[in-house]
Amino acid sequence: MKSPGIPARPEACTSSFAKSRRLLKASQYRHVFDQAIRSGDACFTVLARANNLGHARLGLAISKKKARKAVSRNRLKRIVRESFRQRHDLPAVDIVVLAGKQAVHADNSRLFASLAAHWQRIGEQCGK
Repeated sequence: MKSPGIPARPEACTSSFAKSRRLLKASQYRHVFDQAIRSGDACFTVLARANNLGHARLGLAISKKKARKAVSRNRLKRIVRESFRQRHDLPAVDIVVLAGKQAVHADNSRLFASLAAHWQRIGEQCGK
């Protein structure tokens, strides 16, 4: 039963993370890991490999070894997805993001800045 005054689909959900923008299968991740362009810092390691789809796709590999608590892993995933969604200028690449040693302890602004630098490097290396 829908409550009056609460929209069925809030505005925050309009920019969702579509399935076409995700890496979903192990073979897609393997494809990136095989011959990846690497960009790394203390917060994240980003692997990328060109695709022929015409748009970028994102895969996340945030391990329990780097972020022990589920709350921390989910926070990192949300930040990475949001940063990826905001970048409309990425070339047609498949991207896998791995958490670094300091990611859990870094504040959100540092994580967003780190990811912005990675997206920039990937754009330059993969040719926009």
